[in-house]
Amino acid sequence: MEIFNTETMTLQEFVPITPGEVKMYVCGPTVYNLIHIGNARPMIVFDTVRRYFEYKGYKVNYVSNFTDVDDKIIKAANEEGVTASEISERYIRECKKDMADLNIEPATHNPQATQEIDGMIEMIQTLIDKGFAYVAKDGTVYFSVAKDRQYGKLSHKNLEDLQFNMRGIQVSGQDQKRDPLDFVLWKPKKEGEPYWESPWCEGRPGWHIECSVMSRKYLGETIDIHAGGEDLIFPHHENEIAQSECANGKPFVHYWMHNAFLNIDNHKMSKSLGNFKTVREVDAQYDPMVLRFLMLSAHYRSPLNFSADLMTSAKASLDRMKSCLQNLDYNIGHAAKEDMQDGEDALRAQAEEYRTQFEKAMDDDFNTADGISAVFDLVRFINTKLTSENSKALLQAVRDEFTTLTESVLGLKLEDAGEVDEAEDARINALVEERQAARKARDFAKADAIRDELKAQGIVVEDTKEGVKWHRA
Repeated sequence: MEIFNTETMTLQEFVPITPGEVKMYVCGPTVYNLIHIGNARPMIVFDTVRRYFEYKGYKVNYVSNFTDVDDKIIKAANEEGVTASEISERYIRECKKDMADLNIEPATHNPQATQEIDGMIEMIQTLIDKGFAYVAKDGTVYFSVAKDRQYGKLSHKNLEDLQFNMRGIQVSGQDQKRDPLDFVLWKPKKEGEPYWESPWCEGRPGWHIECSVMSRKYLGETIDIHAGGEDLIFPHHENEIAQSECANGKPFVHYWMHNAFLNIDNHKMSKSLGNFKTVREVDAQYDPMVLRFLMLSAHYRSPLNFSADLMTSAKASLDRMKSCLQNLDYNIGHAAKEDMQDGEDALRAQAEEYRTQFEKAMDDDFNTADGISAVFDLVRFINTKLTSENSKALLQAVRDEFTTLTESVLGLKLEDAGEVDEAEDARINALVEERQAARKARDFAKADAIRDELKAQGIVVEDTKEGVKWHRA
């Protein structure tokens, strides 16, 4: 398995720190509102990466945080006249609902920044003691970028260029910094803000320190994979490396993974442009699995566009997978032979070859786009080569193959999770039989009328060589 490492800008063979285990940290959202579809892309992508590791037999310790103290959270709280914790807890709950709808597996740990303050104070003090951080007059603690000789190694930014670009840019507290590039580890409280006691002042942590602390607590000082959107490369992830490696004296991350941006109708997603979409808004129009499919239809390092046309195409592709599974189940239910028959070994081997193609794609930096292509090769094989004349043993083996790739690895729910309405199914079956009787009697007008009636109810009737089948649209 090879992974593209943002730090080295090369594909590298994946070798875990501990054989058979993966320590993986993915930056989570700042919880001040409902998550948007841009947040959803890394959630879906790296959930799929995790699922593939598990499919390959790895035990994955998957950590994804919630940033629950931040200027945006405080602003939202002040606007509503509630506490910051009320805002963050509300949107953590809503985020988890959206993640469940997208079939994202719960993380091994979902730490929250406000619950890890002691660890942040400890790491900051270590950085001060080692000479990598300093305290300003008002109690603000800054990281001294100049003291870290490797700063810029992830973003591939030259320190001198960064310093040149910062000249003339003035921000709050700039006059206290020893260098314009220095960043905040701890800042004093302001009126109306939550705060904590520290050796330097009553205040709260800077954004970057939280991930360094949570990663170390739940995964250790050196981890296998750190992931997130490409917008986090600089300064967030660059600053995480500086903090962690200077405090711990050890390499922080072996493989850095970053997904590309998501656009809407070929434009950058932006509230000011009016093209900002939440996951909840999209799910009101489409099955959440359509959004998940769209996110996986392109390689994670390629920019991805969101549009109504592409969602319609994604729905059609997902429906093909669902119909394939329904056909398989129909054939399994009508197969007369239980055990594998002579000549079926070749069919079984052919199905396994599509799984091999899928694995080859996923082993190449988790190329879900090519992986999905391999799945559709399997779909064509199932639809053209397998019938109820085959044995249940073969059909069930291929079904297991198909659902492992689509549902277990790609995380696409293809089956209706709701309870079966037996009375409703019986009513539909009666209409289908009535239509068949009309066709035999050559009363095609009645047969077409029944078909149209079912279609209006969302029922698709298909005449196949194995007989009449129906499924819900």
